[in-house]
Amino acid sequence: MESPAVTFTLAYVVFSVCFVFPPDEVRSAGLTVQSLLAAWLGSEDAAFVQYHLRRSTGTLLAHSLLPLGYYLGMCFAAPEKHLCFFYLASKGWKTFFFFAVLFPAVTSALAYYWSRKGWNNHPLARTLAVYALPQSGWRAVASSINTEFRRIDKFATGAPGARVIVTDTWVIKVTTYCLHVAQQQDIHLTVTDSRQHELTPDSNMPVQFLTIHVASINPYVKAFDIRLNSTEYGELREKLRAPISNAANVVIHQSLSDLFLETFTSLVEINQTYSVPSTQELEPCIGCMQTIANIKLIKNCQEPNEGECQQCYCRPMWCLTCMGKWFASRQDQQRPETWLSSQVPCPTCRAKFCILDVCIIR
Repeated sequence: MESPAVTFTLAYVVFSVCFVFPPDEVRSAGLTVQSLLAAWLGSEDAAFVQYHLRRSTGTLLAHSLLPLGYYLGMCFAAPEKHLCFFYLASKGWKTFFFFAVLFPAVTSALAYYWSRKGWNNHPLARTLAVYALPQSGWRAVASSINTEFRRIDKFATGAPGARVIVTDTWVIKVTTYCLHVAQQQDIHLTVTDSRQHELTPDSNMPVQFLTIHVASINPYVKAFDIRLNSTEYGELREKLRAPISNAANVVIHQSLSDLFLETFTSLVEINQTYSVPSTQELEPCIGCMQTIANIKLIKNCQEPNEGECQQCYCRPMWCLTCMGKWFASRQDQQRPETWLSSQVPCPTCRAKFCILDVCIIR
C-alpha cells in the first residue's frame, strides 16, 4: 500500500497542474485564479487593460504559493519527517522550505513594486507608454484599447491561457503571466510554422494550426507569436491592416473542406488502383475541365450484394480533386466526424459509394 506522503504528492501534482493549466472542467467549477480573485480583478469588458494588470500579478502570486502549500500539506501527510518543527527537518526539506518561502516573498515584493504609482511600474504599463503621445501617458493608450475591446467586431480566438485578440488598431496576445500588445501600423506578420493534428477532442477531422510571428518596428516592443486554427486565418486577415507574409511557404487550409480534401486524397491513394484498358482514351474531368480524369468508382468495401454501396458502371469522368469536393458537398456540414464513413451518390449515375470505392487510375 502506498504511504500517505506518496498519495498526497501525486494528488498535489495533479492539483498544481490543473491550477496552473486549468482544463475546461476546472474552469467550469470556478477553481481558477480569475474566479477566486474575481472581486479584486473587476470586469474584463469594462476595463480590459486594468483587468489584466491585476490578473497577471495575481496569477504570479497564486502560483508562487504552490511549493509552500505542498510543504504545509506534507506536515500532515508525513508527520514522521517532523516538518512542522523546522529545526528537526532534514537538510533537503529545510532547503525546500527556504525556496518555498522565498518564491512568494519575491513575487510579493515584485507585485508591490508593480502596483506602486497606479501600476506605472508594471511591464504592460511600460509597453503601453511606448505608444503614448508626448502629452499623455499609458492610461490614454489603455483607454483606447479598452474601448476597442468592447466592440463586437473584434477578432478573438484561442484558449483562455493563449488568447489572440485583434481590434481595429491593436494585436493582443493574452498569456498566463503577461499581455503582449502591438500596434497594427507598426508590425510585420509572418507565418513561420504549421502543425497538423489528425484528431482533436472536439472532432475526428484533422486540424491545422498556424504559428504567426508578430514583430514590431519599434525596438522597445517585444516580438511574440500567435497561434490559431487555419480555418480562422481568413477572418484574421480581414481584421488586419498589414499583410501576412508566408516565409515558410506553408500551405494553409482555410476551410473544413480543404482539410477534408487532403484527408480524402491520402486515403484514396492507399486504395486499390484501377488499370484502364489500352483501347480506352481518358478525357478531361467534366468537373474542372483542367485535369485528365484519373479515378474510377469500383465497389471494394464489401461483397457485390452486401452493404449500401453499389457498383458504378460509369467510365472515368472525374479527377480526384473534383470527386473529393463532390464527396464533401454531399455531407452534413454540422457533423464532420461522419464524413469519412458516409456514402454518397455517384455524380453521374447516382450509385452509392464510399471512400474505399474510389480507385486511382494507374
